[in-house]
Amino acid sequence: MIRVLVVDDHPVYRDGLVTALDPAPTLQVIGTADSGDSAIAVAATSTPDVILMDLHMPGTNGIEATRQILAHHPAIAVLVLTMLEDDASLFAAMRAGARGYLLKGAGRAEIERAVTAVSTGEVVFSAGVAERVLALFAGGTAAAPFPELTDREREVLDLLARGLTNTEMARRLVLSEKTIRNHVSNIFTKLQVAGRAEAVARARDAGLGGRG
Repeated sequence: MIRVLVVDDHPVYRDGLVTALDPAPTLQVIGTADSGDSAIAVAATSTPDVILMDLHMPGTNGIEATRQILAHHPAIAVLVLTMLEDDASLFAAMRAGARGYLLKGAGRAEIERAVTAVSTGEVVFSAGVAERVLALFAGGTAAAPFPELTDREREVLDLLARGLTNTEMARRLVLSEKTIRNHVSNIFTKLQVAGRAEAVARARDAGLGGRG
């Protein structure tokens, strides 16, 4: 039996997923979690074979939870199941160690096959996601992270990830602190993050905040 932990902050979807997977003869749902923090705690005590991981959740998001879980339990396979289709979320999840990335439109049979595949070490993507991954490797270069951000907002996010304060960013970019605050607020809104720490984590996942 493949032991599965289901992580999603929407109770209706989470319970529906458990109900859908329950009849599968080779899968056993051994627990659920409604946040990244809860997923980390449950994974530590139940050591599932596969975690079905949502990404956008309050508190610790799915990407950071994936990173922390795999740092302590590298044998667990994380299969992302999310509504987020953007390249930044996809590549951040892969960098965090996820072995698969499915969109929530996936049917029960597709999810079952994906869980089985990642449990044996395979890597699985939804059809549309797979096309983008193949295009990335065919082109040899990655798309700019966070395409929803303007160039200036991406620049501010990069400096944010380097640990600069608003005052330091204003000085570096020759802008007013009010303008920097507006950019930071827009970044939080577009990335759907709760604050500075979560934005920094997302930025570093995507490769921003390097030296320079």
